[in-house]
Order: sequence, then C-alpha cells, then structure tokens
Amino acid sequence: MTTVLTPDICVIGAGSGGLTVAAAAAAFGVSVVLIEKGRMGGDCLNYGCVPSKALIAAAKHAKAIREAPDFGVMADPDFQIDARKVNDHVRAVIAAIEPNDSQERFTALGVTVIRTAAKFTDARTVTAGEYEIRARRFVVATGSSAFVPPIPGLEETGYFTNETLFENRNKIRHLVVIGGGPIGMEMAQAHLRLGSQVTVIEGAKALGKDDPELTAIVLDRLRSEGLAILEQTSVSAVEKRGKTGIRVIAKGPDGEVTIDGTHILVATGRAPNVSDLGLEAANIKFSRKGIEVDRGLRTSNRRVYAIGDVAGSLQFTHVAGYHAGLVIRSILFRQRIRPDTSIIPWVTFVDPEIAHVGLNEAEAAGKHRGLRVLRWPYAENDRAQAERKTAGLIKVVADRKGRILGATIAGANAGEMIHLWALALSKKMKLSDMTAYVAPYPTMSEIGKRAAVTFYAPLARKPLIRWVINFLRKFG
Repeated sequence: MTTVLTPDICVIGAGSGGLTVAAAAAAFGVSVVLIEKGRMGGDCLNYGCVPSKALIAAAKHAKAIREAPDFGVMADPDFQIDARKVNDHVRAVIAAIEPNDSQERFTALGVTVIRTAAKFTDARTVTAGEYEIRARRFVVATGSSAFVPPIPGLEETGYFTNETLFENRNKIRHLVVIGGGPIGMEMAQAHLRLGSQVTVIEGAKALGKDDPELTAIVLDRLRSEGLAILEQTSVSAVEKRGKTGIRVIAKGPDGEVTIDGTHILVATGRAPNVSDLGLEAANIKFSRKGIEVDRGLRTSNRRVYAIGDVAGSLQFTHVAGYHAGLVIRSILFRQRIRPDTSIIPWVTFVDPEIAHVGLNEAEAAGKHRGLRVLRWPYAENDRAQAERKTAGLIKVVADRKGRILGATIAGANAGEMIHLWALALSKKMKLSDMTAYVAPYPTMSEIGKRAAVTFYAPLARKPLIRWVINFLRKFG
C-alpha cells in the first residue's frame, strides 16, 4: 500500500545541510518531508567533525601532560593512555550532540521523517519505502563519502576510513595514513600523540591546499613530534605481513619504499553521494564530481536544489549550512541567491592549527597589482609567550588601498582567530577597520591587529607626513 505525501519541501539527506533546511522550513510552518537512509546527523556528527575533534581533544591532553614539566608542573612520565576510554570519550561527545539531530526532535518540530533510501522516479516524484512524495520543491543534501582508490591488495588487507576509524577501541601500534590532506593529517597527529607510531604517505604535498609558507610551519612542528611524512610518494600496492601486520609498497622521489605497519587509514578525499538516487529519471545532470547546479544552487530540474558536498562545492559542514540558508530564502521568499565561495573560511585542526579565508598570496598576485602582504609572528605576542605557543604567524593579503583580500593563520587558536577576518572579508572591510577596534590584552588575536598596523608603518617615514607634523608643532 503506497502512501502519497504532498509536502511543500522534500529534503533528501539528514546531515548538516538537510537538517538546517528542514528545521528552518518547519519553523515557518511549511510542510516538510525529510528522508534519511543512514544515521541522523550525517557524516559530521557520526563519522567526521564531531568524533575527530573529540579524538584530537584527547590527544591534546596527552601532549599537555608531556609538556607540563616545561611549566614547572611535574607530571608522571609513565602516564597511561587507555584506548577504550578514549573511544568512550568520543562516543560520549557524539551522544551529547545527538539529540539536536534526532528524529524525535524533528518530528516534534513538525517534520515528517522517513528512515529509508530515497529515489527519484520522475521529475516530480521521489519514492522512499512505502511512501511516494510529490513535493513542490526538492533539496538533495546527501553529502559525500570517503573515496577509496583502487590500490592493489587494499580490499584484501583491510583498512579504516573516517567512517570506520572511530569504531576502533584498541591501541594502534603503527598507523599508515594514505593521504596528507586535512583528515589524514589531523588523525595522524592525534594517533601519534595517543601513543601510536604513524607514517603519512602523500602523493603530492601534505596540506597542499593551503599557503606553503604557513604549512611549512605546521609540517615542521608535526615532524618534530615524530610524525613521518612522505611527500611526492604514491602507493603502489598493499599486502598482509604476518598475522597482524601490513606492508605498504610505495614509490617516492628516491625510488621504491616499503612501510611496515599494523593498520591503514585511507584519507584520499571525498566522493559525492550521487548513486542510487534515480537522478537520471528526474532529468538531473551529475558527474563523479557531484550534481551540477547553477548559481542559485538549482539543478537541471528546476524543482530540485542540491546543497553541500553533493553539489560539488567546498566540502565543509559550514558550507552545507550556508547553502541551506540560501535555499530557504529562495524557496520560501523567492529571493535571488548566489553563493559566494570567496568568503568561506576553513580550518585544519592539526596543532598548530591552520586557518584561511579569501585569496592566498599566489591567487591575489594573479588578480591584483600593487599587492601588500602583511605578517606578524606569534613569537611577538605576549599571550603566546606565556603559553609557550610561539610557533606560527598571521599572513594578511591586501590591495594597495588597504582592502582585505585574504588571511591565513598558522598557530594556536587559528580556527577561532580567523572568524574576525572572515567577517571583515564578507563585509568588504579595509585594514583601517581592523586597526580601529580595541583588542583586549593579552590575547593571541592581537597578532591580527598588529599585522594590520604594519600596513600604515611606511607613512611614518614619508617626508610630507613628517613636514606636516613639524608644521603643526609650531602652533603649540
């Protein structure tokens, strides 16, 4: 027996973007059907941002104990790390956030939640189990999944992805991470600090999407902690070694190398979830990069929007939320929308963190003349000195008139400090605005203001400015 539903909006996918659309629409009294075949909360809550940051937090505590003697605090050098209790912490964090994304909460908001797979049967209809949904508008928010390259022997040997890593409750003796992007590097450092030996294999440059001047600071620190990072190295094959071991065979700049470990984490990027959605039946164009959308996030089927990772955009939870807000404005208020990717910040939560928004130096140089690049080191910040977190700097890129084009921060709390620069960029502010506010002392965010002030330092050396000062002195 098929039940036909005719809501105003049908959302496919209960991750960050889908949940935001459903909650916002329901708040305005709009009828919504939300379809999710997996876990409510999607990748971020269950396999991504939340568990990874919980694991990183545990790893930071381990690092803090090791560094305690530097502050005159005598810690036990033989302290123990209980892998099961670390995993309990990760599970507890997920459980604490879970109610916000739960089916019960959304049902209470007035959303009809269907827990099964969704599939388009034509341009205006989606089926999900015993339901047939004919909505005025559809929003596809199915996210992405870990991409696993076809490496010989990998399937036979076994491996983790971010979707299975947090199920592990035992200490890993030697983790081999394939992929030196944000996920790979974050998990590599966390496991290293929690007592594992870790080797990262990256086909190009580790943390390659960020400014190389600042990633060099981060990578130097990671290597100093004992993390082995093999760059320009591609994996050729994987094989079992003994009863519990694995061997990774790779080719680097100096020829073939072999790495013997116990576990593998594949962190080679993400693939949009577009299969089994019946997109062809709905006349929705897509590729392996995701669903094709126009500037207003609409697909080739005008009734259907796509948001977040599945739309082939920047793959961040906050981008999915940003898209969701835009789509709500389009569907409910018929506003014209156009996502602006130039204002999207991102953070890689290694330690020290690296955060970025806007154009980097190389991108800005290709678009602007008379570029000004401003820097200020953490070592010149009093709070950083007090906490012994002096590795890092802020790098701000501006045009010759002082308009902010981009900012990158490598150092402690960079993810928190980038907020101000993201706001400045989104509001088209100038460096003069960044020098005008009063920064509380002592805080690390002061480094941003100090960098902005350096833009005006050359004025003090101009003969005309000095002549004016001397002239005004004559009046008392």
